[in-house]
Amino acid sequence: MLLPVLAGLAFSAWGAAGAQESPPGSRFVCTSLPLDPANPGCPLPPIPMQGGGLPPEEELKATVLQLRETILQQKETIGNQREAIRELTAKLGRCETPDGKAGTWRKEFGKGKDTMGDLPRDPAKIIDQLSRTMQTLKDRLENLEHQLRANVSYTALPHDLREMLQRRLGDLERQLLSKVADLENEKSLLHNETSTHRQRTEAALNALLERVSELERGTSAFKSPDEFKVSLPLRTNYLYGKIKKTLPELYAFTVCLWLKSSASPGIGTPFSYAVPGQANEVVLIEWGNNPIELLINDKVAQLPLFISDGKWHHICVTWTTRDGMWEAFQDGEKLGTGDNLAPWHPIKPGGVLILGQEQDTVGGRFDATQAFVGEMSQFNIWDRVLKPEDIMNIANCSTNMPGNIIPWVDNNVDVFGGAAKWPVETCEERLLDL
Repeated sequence: MLLPVLAGLAFSAWGAAGAQESPPGSRFVCTSLPLDPANPGCPLPPIPMQGGGLPPEEELKATVLQLRETILQQKETIGNQREAIRELTAKLGRCETPDGKAGTWRKEFGKGKDTMGDLPRDPAKIIDQLSRTMQTLKDRLENLEHQLRANVSYTALPHDLREMLQRRLGDLERQLLSKVADLENEKSLLHNETSTHRQRTEAALNALLERVSELERGTSAFKSPDEFKVSLPLRTNYLYGKIKKTLPELYAFTVCLWLKSSASPGIGTPFSYAVPGQANEVVLIEWGNNPIELLINDKVAQLPLFISDGKWHHICVTWTTRDGMWEAFQDGEKLGTGDNLAPWHPIKPGGVLILGQEQDTVGGRFDATQAFVGEMSQFNIWDRVLKPEDIMNIANCSTNMPGNIIPWVDNNVDVFGGAAKWPVETCEERLLDL
């Protein structure tokens, strides 16, 4: 009975003292304390360990609380990382706009601006940073486990707490691995889209540069519209050139051209003009062992020309319907003349003019044995008979006289079947070849 009385007196005295020191109207809350088994008469405060430490149980509780606080901090950190990942995913998704243009990525990244917030712009660096964060979490948990094992038995931790910690860490690890995989896929897609866009851009730029170059040179791909040659290297029935323009009705003409050929036997057909109902309206041909022939309306005149030595030669033939008079020039010199070649027959208009092939029908049915093999240039046609001095001046390169009916210009000649147009030697260089 003595202990309760003493306790009551102590409480009363403490209450009286508190009443004197506290303002009127104050109230006090009394909390019961557990009794010390060694001294049931009065509760004792916890006994401090040597060196200022706590008992193992208190230290374990403090460690568990610290562990919980660490987990909460790491959870908050992971939440922040998730926000950063979502922001990164959204920005990567804006790399290509819905209309197929990659303008957002180029505008933001092309200026060197950091559009990823506090994260590096390079997805590889983001993946590396997330991996390091995950490894840090694992290392800190392992350190906590080592500390617990050093102080108390690991089995002293509650089973549900250990399972919760392991489960939480596993979830965080899977989430991080999933985000890393997503970022790697996004990086791969971004790389592929960027490469495709770059290739399209380069192709468009190259096409634009080529077009600008063509415009700078003019309509022709050569230095001058007439400085080209047509090459027909094989004796086939599918290599040929075609003049886009046709002939009007003619009562006289002059045809001049440069030829280079060493084909044998015969150089073939340098040109042919066919009209409906007459495939041999105008033809120049050297076929087999025959001499060069000029055909007008399927009538034939043999020309005293010799040009199959593999050198450049300037050839001109003139004709007039009056008495069917004709002339043949080689390298500026008149080598032959005659008459009665389709006299009083005007050349019919609207036909097809082919280079390198003899036509059996208008524009077709070529014969490989009659095909021209070699090179030709400066194919011009006039609607009159040129004077011998004009032909000489053209042949010795002292004058340039384009044909008034058919001029030799790049945009008037198409090639087919493997025939090609190439830059030609200058007129003076062709003269040196004679």
